[in-house]
Amino acid sequence: MIVPNGAPRSEVGRKQDDAWTRFAHRMWQSPLPFDEQWAEFRRIYSERAVTDGPPLVWQPTAEVRAASNIGTLMAELGLDDYSELHRWSVADRPAFWTRVLERLAIRFTVPPKTIVDLSRGPINPEWFPGAKLNCVDSCFTTDPERPAIVFAAEGGRTTRVVSYGELEALVNRVANGVRARRLQGRGVALYMPMTLECVAAYLGVIRAGGYVVSIADSFSPAELRKRVEIGNAFAIVTVDRYKRGGKEVRLFDKVREAAVPQAVIISADGERVSDMRPGDTLWEDFLGAENTFLEDGPAEPTDVINILFSSGTTGTPKAIPWTHVTPFKSAMDGYFHQDIHPDDTVAWPTNIGWMMGPWLIFATLVNGATMALFEGSPASEQFVRFVARERVSILGVIPALVRAWYQRDAVQNREWCGIRLFSSTGEASNQKDYLWLMSRTGYRTPVIEYLGGTEIGGGHITGTVVQPASPATFTTPALGTNVVLRTEDGRPAAPGEDGELFLIPPALGLSQRLLNQDHDAVYYQDCPPGPNGETLRRHGDHMAHLHGGFAKAQGRADDTMNLGGIKVSAREIEAVIDAHDAVYESAAIAVQPEGEGADRLVVYVSLRQATDPSALRGELSERVRQNLNPLFKIHDVVPVDALPRTASNKVMRRELRARYAADAGDRSRVR
Repeated sequence: MIVPNGAPRSEVGRKQDDAWTRFAHRMWQSPLPFDEQWAEFRRIYSERAVTDGPPLVWQPTAEVRAASNIGTLMAELGLDDYSELHRWSVADRPAFWTRVLERLAIRFTVPPKTIVDLSRGPINPEWFPGAKLNCVDSCFTTDPERPAIVFAAEGGRTTRVVSYGELEALVNRVANGVRARRLQGRGVALYMPMTLECVAAYLGVIRAGGYVVSIADSFSPAELRKRVEIGNAFAIVTVDRYKRGGKEVRLFDKVREAAVPQAVIISADGERVSDMRPGDTLWEDFLGAENTFLEDGPAEPTDVINILFSSGTTGTPKAIPWTHVTPFKSAMDGYFHQDIHPDDTVAWPTNIGWMMGPWLIFATLVNGATMALFEGSPASEQFVRFVARERVSILGVIPALVRAWYQRDAVQNREWCGIRLFSSTGEASNQKDYLWLMSRTGYRTPVIEYLGGTEIGGGHITGTVVQPASPATFTTPALGTNVVLRTEDGRPAAPGEDGELFLIPPALGLSQRLLNQDHDAVYYQDCPPGPNGETLRRHGDHMAHLHGGFAKAQGRADDTMNLGGIKVSAREIEAVIDAHDAVYESAAIAVQPEGEGADRLVVYVSLRQATDPSALRGELSERVRQNLNPLFKIHDVVPVDALPRTASNKVMRRELRARYAADAGDRSRVR
């Protein structure tokens, strides 16, 4: 088990952390260039003992702990140690979720008879039996005059502010439009960027009794059509065009090419859209005239509100349904782990087709905070200024985006001094990149790593503001969720070991079915038992269990490789490769030449500058030997313009393995 907080540091370890704290304080007053800060970081921690855990770059003050949502709950319960709170959250789930429902002001039309019924076993729990509700109602419990959304678009000069009352009125107009077209109980696809209209459409469809089919706007017409068919969507809401990275993205053209029926089109300039088909309608014509909505009847907790898809683009994606209670997991994580308060402004560059889009809606609105939405590229200078101007206090990031900011030095010292918390999800992050991110606020802001999945409704392992933070590491399983790391030989991984992460059900948010695959076969088949005989659930993450109660993501379990009899993760290799001056980013894969059982290492690289391939291979091989293991050898280096990524920006190593095998013909086969 990963134990929050972990073992104490040695005297030497404490002195190192104290030295860093003093240095970080000086950097707030008189910042040095980051390269010099990085050099000092490496000097201070050059002899860090493994048993002291990773460097404690940020440590919470007593005031931060006391003011946090976790801190106030611990005070109510009379608990002094966070690990006690986590143990209680999984040992007494009814008591924990009763507190959560009260704190989040969750609205039930008919209250549940109990919190959870486990009579069908831990993998088939019945949450809130007997309840009637519509989860959208819990998004509008705060003062209707408070700001719900601040919104700006690339190339635009003004920011629009929408109150909770104005947002709910628009949601109700959508719901009335859904009912007028008899779409209640049916699927409505959303294929558009995260905008005010996207949020209103999402909540309006659910309030009307329909369900949303979430589709990332980066998908091709063929992938769009595939998801519309799997989700059985009867209509689609989209935009005719928008700008991203200075380029015009024409989404309605893709909708027409995909032959998706009944499109509701948001016009960029308010004018009629050319090439509309019979059955298509403009957004303003779709909306109902009334700002109120009369509910026909509340829903069951198990009714589907949203169909999301696994992020891969090869093969048929898993179709994962969210129900009316899944948002409670998202909102709870936001409340405790991202520490969202009503006076916070939350920005998270994302998309409605990725789970973080719906997560952002519920985590922000249920907690009564303000959502900051930017239509366009988050790598742009305008987005950086938007975050500063709107005083964003909680900023979600992904590793590739942080790297882009860092490489361009896009954020100046103190420019983001209003941010009190970063949170990162997507792929495994990089220590140097994230130390740079923290330096933008003078190391006054922690990065809460957040790892989970669509089929969880949020995170399974993360961090808190009541625990120390170290870049690119985790400190705790999410509250209400328990996990175990198992080594290859089946033991729970001890500090200093790594293994595959398994969840221990039940946990609110865990999916209980898939629309197009055998759910139990995907998540439970051939899983080993837990340390105490528990049923375990597979998720596929490979983690390193560090000392001091920390953990580090090592990528997906199927991205590990065996080089010369030694297990190593793709992310470990990529971290070394990415440090080369000529490399922008890399992806490591394992291949097996025909007739051989051993893995061979192949590295795909996106380069900053033209470089001799044979010389680069030699330099990268030497780096891998020196920094990881002298037995590791690079079989091949393949330069590419860009790495293939999913809609959620994860590198598709599986596609690279398939590509390499195809290029090699019969000469090799991939793992």
